[in-house]
Amino acid sequence: MMFAFRMVLLNYSICLFHFSFMSLHIIATGGTFDKHYDPVSGALTFGQSVLPAALARARIKTACTFESLMMLDSLDMKDSHRQQILAACSRSAQEKIVIVHGTDTMTETASVLGQARLACCIVLTGAMVPYDIVDSDALFNLGFALAAAGLLPHGVYIAMNGTLFPWDDVRKNRQAGVFERLTESSGSQP
Repeated sequence: MMFAFRMVLLNYSICLFHFSFMSLHIIATGGTFDKHYDPVSGALTFGQSVLPAALARARIKTACTFESLMMLDSLDMKDSHRQQILAACSRSAQEKIVIVHGTDTMTETASVLGQARLACCIVLTGAMVPYDIVDSDALFNLGFALAAAGLLPHGVYIAMNGTLFPWDDVRKNRQAGVFERLTESSGSQP
């Protein structure tokens, strides 16, 4: 009897997890994740977003909508771009949103979104190495962000390299090339 109850509970949990993904919206804003190597110039440039290919490669079968909002290096983002991202989230019919964003100013965009207090779950992610390059962290970060969006309550989060951060307790440590909590790093700063 107890085994049957646990199986019903497990099946119910799986159904809830799957249902939560039924309203997923993915927004591309550019960043290293979406950069392509140009062998002629040797530069990293933007073309079409790699996200549709990444979703197919990851075998994401859940129905979702995709919006390529902009293709920018986050260092080139201005407040007007962040307002465009906020507007895209505000008008989304879905309550689960994943934003692929450049890592250099991801926390600034997360702050704008967090302060808006929208009634949805927004997870920002990106990559330190472009998706198209071998040993990129892009596909893992995308999968982690998708899973996080399906499980988390309303709020704004950053999902990078297997760690989830609330929007108001995170910074990018440029020397170490990782994201970390402000509360953990505050003691080591002068």
